[in-house]
Amino acid sequence: MSLSPKKRVVLLGATGSIGESTLRVIAAHSDRLELVGVAARSNWRKLATVAADFKVPHVAVFDDAACREARDSGAFPSGTRLYGGLAGLVELAQLPAADIVLVAVVGTTGLEPALAALAAGKDLALASKEILVLAGKFVMAAARRHGAKLLPVDSEHNAVFQCLEGHPAPGSGEPGRTGVRRIVLTASGGAFRDWPAEHLAHATPADALKHPNWAMGPKITVDSATLANKGLELMEAQWLFGLRPEQCQAVLHPQSIVHCLVEFTDGAMLAQLCPPSMTFPIQHALLHPHRAPGTDRPIDLTQLLTLEFRPVDEGRFPMLRLAREAMVAGGGAPAIYNAANELAVAAFLEGQIPFLAISRIVEQTLSCLVNVEPPDLPAVLALDAEARRIAALQVAAVKAKA
Repeated sequence: MSLSPKKRVVLLGATGSIGESTLRVIAAHSDRLELVGVAARSNWRKLATVAADFKVPHVAVFDDAACREARDSGAFPSGTRLYGGLAGLVELAQLPAADIVLVAVVGTTGLEPALAALAAGKDLALASKEILVLAGKFVMAAARRHGAKLLPVDSEHNAVFQCLEGHPAPGSGEPGRTGVRRIVLTASGGAFRDWPAEHLAHATPADALKHPNWAMGPKITVDSATLANKGLELMEAQWLFGLRPEQCQAVLHPQSIVHCLVEFTDGAMLAQLCPPSMTFPIQHALLHPHRAPGTDRPIDLTQLLTLEFRPVDEGRFPMLRLAREAMVAGGGAPAIYNAANELAVAAFLEGQIPFLAISRIVEQTLSCLVNVEPPDLPAVLALDAEARRIAALQVAAVKAKA
């Protein structure tokens, strides 16, 4: 017998690595969780399998051509309602049947659906860190306005969330958090953590995708190799936890067992530990405030366990330096950083630019645009588009020199 009513879940990004882990959690806790809506960018065949396995009544395919194929395929179970495009994601995010919406789509596509979920009073489980980097002020304001919970799914942010429970933030809009000196997010260092620095100029996409600890999608895996992922997480943490830029720091931790450290004003630290599997933070977010047996096995303390921490060399990882500078600058700088990085990483994965060009393109894009505070969401999206245009010019320039 379930200890509480089933929580009804909409999963945006069901066919990616976060989506796969979420499906494992839902299957393991089918007495507590029910999947009522799923969406994917274009992989409708895999989505059809998910819809059949979990008996999902509402399905969305973002890509228009893929959505047409899906409609004509007859692959979805009878009675399934199929939605298309961004409007389809928004409609799923507002489903009256849903209690919580987990946004795990890559990049900034999830911004509008995330805001729609909050506007509909749904709790939002957030795995797409770019959403808060792009529009944190507006997303957090929407959550407060509609009385919705925002539950972080990133392993590091979920860890901070757990450590800070019982330590409420001060009044709305005030930076800083009572009793907290700083948070420290851990970084594995990615595929190139132990590479000689002189070899990085020749690193290939295949090299970058060999993450030592985590199984993730291509974009986030490259971001782990540059530490842009950690930079984005620091920006996100600032919004999630009401902190100042200098209170958000990072450290290398090769084992990916400790996911955060929270230092309080008395010098004491709390840490959150679990194996490097996304099922742990996903399960915590979906079942919150309740606990249940884990989907994956916990840490075995009877086995030899070494926990190592190293400072980050920002000369080797310039993307972290650029992220800190963007946080301090504020305004539209984080959005520019995110957009330029997204475009540069895509170019690297397509073999158009070398690995070391990613940080140069981001730095040049930041220097080319005047940093202003976007007054509203349309201004944020316009800035995002302009940053991508400038970054594309930088990519073209790198290609021309090759």
